[in-house]
Amino acid sequence: MRVTAAGSLPGTDFRGALSAMAELLPEVLPLPELPDRGVGSDMVGRALGLIDGLGFDLQPAGWRLTPHAGADHRRARAQWRHDLDDAEELLQGFDGVLKVGVAGPWTLAGCVERFAGDRLLADHGARRELAQALAAGAEDLRGELSRRVPAATLWLQVDEPSLVAVRAGAIPTSSGFSRHRSVDTPELVEALAPLASGFTANAVDRVTLDAAPGTSPADEVGDLGQSVLHCCAPGAWLDIARRAGFASVSVDAAIVDRDELAAWCDEQRGLILGVVDSASRAPQGVDALVRRALTTWRPLQIALYDGVLLGTSCGLAGWSRADVAPQLSALRRSAYLFEESIDR
Repeated sequence: MRVTAAGSLPGTDFRGALSAMAELLPEVLPLPELPDRGVGSDMVGRALGLIDGLGFDLQPAGWRLTPHAGADHRRARAQWRHDLDDAEELLQGFDGVLKVGVAGPWTLAGCVERFAGDRLLADHGARRELAQALAAGAEDLRGELSRRVPAATLWLQVDEPSLVAVRAGAIPTSSGFSRHRSVDTPELVEALAPLASGFTANAVDRVTLDAAPGTSPADEVGDLGQSVLHCCAPGAWLDIARRAGFASVSVDAAIVDRDELAAWCDEQRGLILGVVDSASRAPQGVDALVRRALTTWRPLQIALYDGVLLGTSCGLAGWSRADVAPQLSALRRSAYLFEESIDR
């Protein structure tokens, strides 16, 4: 059984983090995200660094849309170039899964301010333009990674910690005295759909015409590319992932809606079950991880299938660097024991 992690890690050494992850998680390798590096490496700034055609700068209140890219936005774009250069060098010959995390359009819309003030979430046109620009940036990233790490299978993980709050109308305005209006499900889906299909749709182009009899290019996509929607907030959101076309979801095992999860898994859809409690920032033993996985899975009464992985509930950026490697090693061991327990 495969394991992976959300991707966010402590420290500032990208090359060291990537080398360590390649050893610890070689099958589904998360491209490291290192917020400790500062501006442009935070979740929001890193995603904005993929965007061309829109400008942003960093104000005391956070990132803001501007007519032209500010120095911090340019720095975020340059950080991606450096990271991709290092990945190309260090991952020569890598033929496993390379998973790249990017903050999603709704989390960005709930964090980034308009030039005139308040969040982009308040402006229908601005949030649509942001979603389109992000999708184009993710497509450019896919092309870069395909060129630099050609043997890798590419997965795009769209991180949407604010998705449930956006849907519920729980995002505060800049003043803090009010809340932005809830966004309807069709609009949520519309913004996410290009990210869900981007890596997967392009993977179809790589399928050879001499596929096995009885199969179609779509049957082969899961081996060539995948889109993962990740949300670590309590509440219902898997229906959005389904309607947007995501091949997989990454959930926090402790808070995921069990009814939604049962419906998702009953369709044999991809799942990263986050059994490492990232928020605790404390190492968790193998037995605890196995219990958490079994507690979530057994009530579903569904046979374990190949699309299920164990992972972390969210990123590990707030952890001690000394605890990360032992925790991921414990996660790998727990996956073996979990699978063994389910098969009994």
